Amino acid sequence: MTKRYDGEYFEKWYRSASDRVHTQDEVRRKIALSVAATEYFLQRRLMTVLDIGCGEGAWMTHLRPLRPRIQYTGIDSSDYAIERFGKSRNIRFGTFGDLGRLDLRKTFDLVVCSDVLHYLPEREIRSGLRHLVRLTGGIAYIEVLTKEDVVIGDLEGLTQRPARWYKNLFGKAGLTAVGPYLWLSRRLAGLVGELEIPG
Repeated sequence: MTKRYDGEYFEKWYRSASDRVHTQDEVRRKIALSVAATEYFLQRRLMTVLDIGCGEGAWMTHLRPLRPRIQYTGIDSSDYAIERFGKSRNIRFGTFGDLGRLDLRKTFDLVVCSDVLHYLPEREIRSGLRHLVRLTGGIAYIEVLTKEDVVIGDLEGLTQRPARWYKNLFGKAGLTAVGPYLWLSRRLAGLVGELEIPG
């Protein structure tokens, strides 16, 4: 059976007190970290965000209080999420592998891809990653679970690859690690100090 990202799925993993993976406070901390890192390296306020695999667009609801004038674009493959939140949260239909076929011409200050890649086949990751890199003007926040991590939550279709596999893949694609799940764009990589990059 095909995995369904419907209302029940989001209710279970995002809102249910017994099953949810992250609390609202945890999500807000991730967003605050991403905003601060992006503005630190861009040396200006965050203006544009692309959220790939955004689900219901939860990041947008937390970004707005921090940066009310933010331009948020969400991409997701859930018919439920598009129907329910597409207009109000600017979410359009697409997958990680579709990035090259979507009409996304500009770069974004912050590109978010949270809790997505460990559910995808390697071929889709490789084909979509080059477009993620092209679209990243500042920071990419790529939260992915690895073989070394203790995983709780939705295990259906989960593939735990070694952390080294992702680090090599992201590095070869032109991204530079600068913090927890944070990767600096190719354009900014030459502008950072040596001690701003984790050893």
